[in-house]
Amino acid sequence: MTTTHHVRTGVWFVGARGSVATTAVAGCAALAVGLHPATGLVTETAPFADCGLPPLSSLVFGGHDTADFPLPKRAEQLASGGVLPHGLPSAVAAELAAADAEIRAGGPLPGDTRDDESLIDAFAADISDFVHRLGLARAVVVNVASTEPLPGPDDPRLPASSLYAAAALRAGCSYVNFTPSTGLRTPALEAATEAAGLPHAGRDGKTGQTLLRSVLAPMFVQRALDVRAWSGSNVLGGGDGAALADPAAAAAKNAGKNRVLADTLGTVPEGEVHIDDVPALGDWKTAWDHIAFDGFLGTRMVLQTIWQGCDSALAAPLVLDLARLIARAHEAGLSGPLPELGFYFKDPDAGPASLADQHTALLAFAARLRGIR
Repeated sequence: MTTTHHVRTGVWFVGARGSVATTAVAGCAALAVGLHPATGLVTETAPFADCGLPPLSSLVFGGHDTADFPLPKRAEQLASGGVLPHGLPSAVAAELAAADAEIRAGGPLPGDTRDDESLIDAFAADISDFVHRLGLARAVVVNVASTEPLPGPDDPRLPASSLYAAAALRAGCSYVNFTPSTGLRTPALEAATEAAGLPHAGRDGKTGQTLLRSVLAPMFVQRALDVRAWSGSNVLGGGDGAALADPAAAAAKNAGKNRVLADTLGTVPEGEVHIDDVPALGDWKTAWDHIAFDGFLGTRMVLQTIWQGCDSALAAPLVLDLARLIARAHEAGLSGPLPELGFYFKDPDAGPASLADQHTALLAFAARLRGIR
């Protein structure tokens, strides 16, 4: 199959008015017209040049959100907070307005009496309308909404993230879960996921502290150093900080952070990860790690790291990468989970935990896509 680049590809964000989605829409528009270099966008590097990925200029955005704050205004807020470059919201105002016009009301909001099936149908209808009305070749549904608490074993209802994931399948769209929320990973959706035959990837984007852990943990293993304890702390604001102030949501987040240590070290060392909501920090986050390890003859040593970053600016290019890669995988006829995209996730579908090994797998996936025409 020959990839033609006049076709347009949809990116449907769950959480479309949030910081990550807004940064991705504004950033994509800026890159498409050459206002900024593609720093942080792995799919714009040389190994991906001939993979048939949809060009940034061909991406069309829409989504669901329970908020109704206009996207152009959200972009202005992000610019005033230093997340977006000064002047960018006005430079890409038309693209922000076009995406804003394609955002539909999400749910379920308090008082919504619709059952799960009705909600899935409604969400799927919104996505299908987006694809058909705009004449898109296909669309990718990407969950960038706030982290939800893990559902209890006796919950009678699907969590919201799973309703949107089911709607993606029903609308015939590939799916990416960039959050720690349940999404497709529930027994209730196993049969539907299998029957849909669509590519999907997740879970929980790896942007900062866990990215660093996936580089450092293999170092200790490769040097035969014994990690005794690994503690972490995060202070952050913005929507993520507010959502993670809920202990149940924080527990869902921390499960992914610990997975890289368990998978790499073979055990989870002593120590916990703490997450503190500091609204004054906005979209900026500081993460500390304290690693206690034993060297030769039991000599006790410590490594400490500090990561200070802007979550939205770290996440947005990864979201664009994933949308392009999954859209291309869908076009190429691939289906099921794509562990080759574990490079992007704290809690990937399968595969190695080391970032270096994950990068090797990603490059092999790029070569595979290059060979499918």
